[in-house]
Amino acid sequence: MNDENGAGVHWSFWAIGVVALIYNVAGIINFVTQMNADTVSAMPEMYRAIIENRSVWATGGFALAVFGGALGCLLLLLRKPASYYVFIASLLGAIVTMVHTLGMVASDSSPVGATIGNLVQLVVTAFLIWYSKRAERKGWSG
Repeated sequence: MNDENGAGVHWSFWAIGVVALIYNVAGIINFVTQMNADTVSAMPEMYRAIIENRSVWATGGFALAVFGGALGCLLLLLRKPASYYVFIASLLGAIVTMVHTLGMVASDSSPVGATIGNLVQLVVTAFLIWYSKRAERKGWSG
């Protein structure tokens, strides 16, 4: 069975790209939702504390992580090698967000779920950095 389509790209490239794009669009929806004061006021106190006490730099990191991740996925699906660099920027944003969340955890005002969510974001973004470089080496982008 041939695992590659007519363009020489393995089917898993498209599957990973689409799933990663959906994941990052969900992150954008989460970000936009957290910018709505009415929505935030309806959240449990622990999550409200994270959002309401988030500094500008942490909010910027969150935005860079999710919007950069979605843009990186679009570039990956368009087979552009620039996706690698956009994913690196996204990882930097995720790290900034993680630093803020760990600071909140240290002060006991952040739920463990928020820390796990940040860890998942770091792992997914690191995987996408690796995968975009792998796709470039295999000639699937560029």
